[in-house]
Amino acid sequence: MTAAALRSADHTADTTAPLVIANQVTKAFAVGRRQIEILHGVSLQVRPGEMVAVMGPSGSGKSTLMYCLAGLEPVTSGDVLIAGKSLAGMSRGRLAQLRRRDIGFVFQQYNLIPTLSAYENVALPYRLRREAPPRELIEGTLEAVGIAALSNAMPTSMSGGEQQRVALARVLAQRPQVIFADEPTGALDTNSGRAVLAELAEIAHQPGQCVLTVTHDPAVAATCDRVLFLRDGHLVDELHQASAEQVSTVLTGLAASVGPVA
Repeated sequence: MTAAALRSADHTADTTAPLVIANQVTKAFAVGRRQIEILHGVSLQVRPGEMVAVMGPSGSGKSTLMYCLAGLEPVTSGDVLIAGKSLAGMSRGRLAQLRRRDIGFVFQQYNLIPTLSAYENVALPYRLRREAPPRELIEGTLEAVGIAALSNAMPTSMSGGEQQRVALARVLAQRPQVIFADEPTGALDTNSGRAVLAELAEIAHQPGQCVLTVTHDPAVAATCDRVLFLRDGHLVDELHQASAEQVSTVLTGLAASVGPVA
């Protein structure tokens, strides 16, 4: 059973409308008595069937942007829409519900519960929602990411790549429309990283779904449909179907540039 087969017709909304929209998003943090603005009027869209990477020099605002898009951080001004739903003014409860059902997260540090088996970690979001975990779906998802044999294994007995696949299965089993991936291959060996990227690409290219990843690796970005570049909190460039060499060239130029963005 493939991951694509596990995600067929759950999403019946408009399959052409953007799933992620940022409209002139700014984000500032209080530092003492000062407000330090990290994002300066960022606007972007991610459409169904797309895998999009966000890149930029250290301190450019990549992670801050992802947290704002995912509703983990409130924006200072502007608006974010996920699957047509504006996050502006959304209550904490409604945001939590949106994140549980429409948004998935694949983080570099896995965030697995060490005392739970692989199966139990994948089933955990259902239990937190007080729903009966769908055994067939969970087992099929573990099979889809290549770790069905580890269903009863504990995270402490797994390699980093195996733990990342459990984290990925946990997201897939919820069938979210939007997946945010923060350096999803940063702690993986080459083969495990390729497997995770292939699975994310398969998810992204399904109707009604998309993936947005933050990465520093040009090779990861080259597997994406588009690459968005941030510098000092501004969206400054974009590449389509780029090679790793093209991505590296843009990154080198951004790291070398100084001064405010025009």
